[in-house]
This record gives sequence, structure tokens and C-alpha cells, in this order.
Amino acid sequence: MKYSKVTIHEQFKENPFVEKAIQDIRIVKKTQVIRPKNRDEIQMITSTDGEITGYTAFTRFIEVDEERFAKVYLSQFASFWELSRAAIRVFSYILSVLKPKQDSFIFKMDDCLGHTKYKHKKDVLSGLGNLIECNIIARSNYDWEYFINPLVVFNGDRVAFTKMYVKKKKDKEKSDINQLDLFQQEALELSEQGHKNIG
Repeated sequence: MKYSKVTIHEQFKENPFVEKAIQDIRIVKKTQVIRPKNRDEIQMITSTDGEITGYTAFTRFIEVDEERFAKVYLSQFASFWELSRAAIRVFSYILSVLKPKQDSFIFKMDDCLGHTKYKHKKDVLSGLGNLIECNIIARSNYDWEYFINPLVVFNGDRVAFTKMYVKKKKDKEKSDINQLDLFQQEALELSEQGHKNIG
């Protein structure tokens, strides 16, 4: 098995896979019809001739990820073809620590060694490096945290996750704009005070 070094791979502040995931996750709108269980509560709609033309029902539109709650998505299964034995074992550990609706995980070397039954860190690090090369995970700015590629593996509903991510990003952009406005306002006030003090 060829050793694959983890530290040669780029580190990221945010999950590098999410932008592509937002574009690629297929959202399907489905209609859910809710009818009362008691037939006496169902209202019939009749025409002027007394012919029944319909029944009442509550309709709810929901958005779902067609691959909801699957751990590994078949559309990205080719990512696993190049994995080494060590990478598959480390990936098994990752699945065991992956929390619902999270795009990152905390990596604990001792726990991973126990899970994979490896005795040497080198084997685990080689597995991590291979997972990074295959774009299944990515390094974060912290040595103990990694991002997962939600197009390949995710624990939960990716639609809800992507909506939350987009909302969080918009809120941050709005916050950044507000901070810039505040900075510009302070600069303007200081500038006006400077003109008053000169005159």
C-alpha cells in the first residue's frame, strides 16, 4: 500500500464541497394529500345535478431529496473505486462518528486506531490521505476536523442542510454589509469632526 500523506493536501476554512453540492442536489417537489381517517368528516362536492364531483382534502407541498437518509449516494459511488484498504477502514470510522445534518466531523486518532484495528498511525494517516485524494473528505484549518463531501456521503436530509447553508451564507453576507455600513458611517463622522475642528 502506497503511503498517502495528509499534510500535503490543502486546508479549508469552510467545506469546499458545499457550493457544488447545492448545485447538484436534485430537489423534487412532491404533493402530500391528507384526508381525514373518519369518512364522516370528508365533505363531498356535488354539482347542481347532485353528482359527486370531488372530495375535500388538505394538500401540502414538500421538497425532498430523492436520496434522503442514504449514507452513501450511488451517483458518486465511483469515488470509492480508487480507495485503498486503509481508506475503507478509516471511512468506516468516519461513518461511525458522523453526526446528523453535519458537514464536518471531529477526527480522534486513538478512536480511529481502535475502530480500524490498526496499530500504527501511519496506516490511518494514509487512509485519510487517500480519502482526501478521492474528494470524499477535505481538511479544515484544524488538524482534528475534516469536512465531508455531501454529494458522496451525508447523514440526514441534504435539502434541509443546503437550505440551512444558503440561509447562513446570506445572513453572513448581510452581517458583513451591515458592518461595512457601520465602518463607513464612523469614517464619515470622524471626517466631519475633522472638518469642524479645522474650521
